[in-house]
Amino acid sequence: MTLLPLVRRVLTSSWRFLRRDRKALVGSIILLVLFIIAAFPSWFTPYNPAAEIYTPGLGPSASHLLGTTSLGQDIFSQLMAGTRQSVLIALLVGLFSTVASVLIGVTAAYFGGVVDDLLSLFTDVVLVIPTFPLIIVIAGYLQGSGGESFWTLVFVLTLTGWSYGARQLRVQALSLRNRDYLLAARARGESAWYVIGVEMLPPMTSLIVANFLSSALYAVLTAAGLLFVGLGNVNSQSWGAMLYWAQNNEALNAGLPLWALTPGIMIAILGTAFALLNYAFDEVSNPALRSVARRAGRSRKQALA
Repeated sequence: MTLLPLVRRVLTSSWRFLRRDRKALVGSIILLVLFIIAAFPSWFTPYNPAAEIYTPGLGPSASHLLGTTSLGQDIFSQLMAGTRQSVLIALLVGLFSTVASVLIGVTAAYFGGVVDDLLSLFTDVVLVIPTFPLIIVIAGYLQGSGGESFWTLVFVLTLTGWSYGARQLRVQALSLRNRDYLLAARARGESAWYVIGVEMLPPMTSLIVANFLSSALYAVLTAAGLLFVGLGNVNSQSWGAMLYWAQNNEALNAGLPLWALTPGIMIAILGTAFALLNYAFDEVSNPALRSVARRAGRSRKQALA
């Protein structure tokens, strides 16, 4: 029962935040719709997305809302079924990258000394790893099928996506390390993990959420790009795999633009939702952005008046 007041406060403050910030509200609505599709894809897929049993190359109609592929598959069903993998990759990579960023960045700042030097060196090395050779290495690992390829993709994106967030969180934690309330907690004899988890992390919540959103956005775009060029399980139900097969079958030249355009539009919509929420939380954590947003709001009100 003691959790109910806390949950109520969190929900109330979240609703007030969404009502106050239009970018966050729009991003949340888009994500909610996509999460529902990802959770219950069978509700939105009128046909088997993998079935090659329909007339190839059909245009949009009442039976096939977006037409069919040159292989005889329903495009709308593929689009809805592909939502789950894209959303899962975004959430898992965002979660794992954020946890790694918090553990490495905040731990380095709090303990300082040799621990800070070693963890900062490790972070800097990951930050400067060349992307293109890494993608070539990824190609050797992502040729599996099913869950193996999915989890390999999540692992690789997490491995390459945590370092920037860790650098940001380390800088923020350094500014908090010598605050009076943290010094008081140490004087009471509290453990280091208690001080980090209970005293240091709550003031950094907005920055942590912003890092999660930026990592999720990075995962969506990178995963789709890797599948588009054939690095991964191209037989999976995903938007990147749709783009791969549309490219291989020259969808645009074959008069099937929706096969190529709709998965790209869905990737853009999901990325836009994360970007809108990320910008909203950046305003919460960055006073300079908050002042700019307030000035812009006052200017709009004055113009309307």
